[in-house]
Amino acid sequence: MVRSLVTGLCLAVFAAVIIGLSDLLGLDLEHVALLGAALGGVLGLVPHRPAWGKVAGFLAGFLLAWLGFALRAAVLPDSSAGRAVAAFVVVALIAVVAAVSRGRLPLWSGLVGAASIVGAYESVYTNAPSQFLTESPAAATTVLLAVGLGYLATNLLAAQSEPHASARPQPAVEARRAERDQRDQHDQHDDSSSTTDLDDLVKGAAQ
Repeated sequence: MVRSLVTGLCLAVFAAVIIGLSDLLGLDLEHVALLGAALGGVLGLVPHRPAWGKVAGFLAGFLLAWLGFALRAAVLPDSSAGRAVAAFVVVALIAVVAAVSRGRLPLWSGLVGAASIVGAYESVYTNAPSQFLTESPAAATTVLLAVGLGYLATNLLAAQSEPHASARPQPAVEARRAERDQRDQHDQHDDSSSTTDLDDLVKGAAQ
């Protein structure tokens, strides 16, 4: 519970920092601050091995969704049917990437990547589809920066809370140690039994 609270507060601070950077650097980050911080937090919090796989999956989904906008601008009509076709193609390709990578690029991270660019650019595209080449790079850059800061926040917390490698439990070492202790106890028991039997024989001969 404490870790969740601290992580949430850290993400809230980073969301505020993103808005501050927007004013400082003259970037249009305000409308994607919460979206980027939240999705970056999800990307950092969900465990996956290898760690680079979820980042690569995110970028693949992000790129495919951006290409979906390009497909809509160049070929598909600006209608419900056109948007449906683009959505189908994007999600299907993300699923293909996840399947081909055999899970190294997880499906969920690709969907998060697609959601980030769609959330940041959909309304802008709807207002001016013909300005895709000029406006989409700015939207992509700003939301990637916001996601990156959110991902950084969660990874910094994870690195601080993760125990040192020497302090982690080592099951194999502990198992070998327990087996050695049991063997020593068994040998000591056998030695004591042999000594007792020898003493009994000596006493019997003396009598």
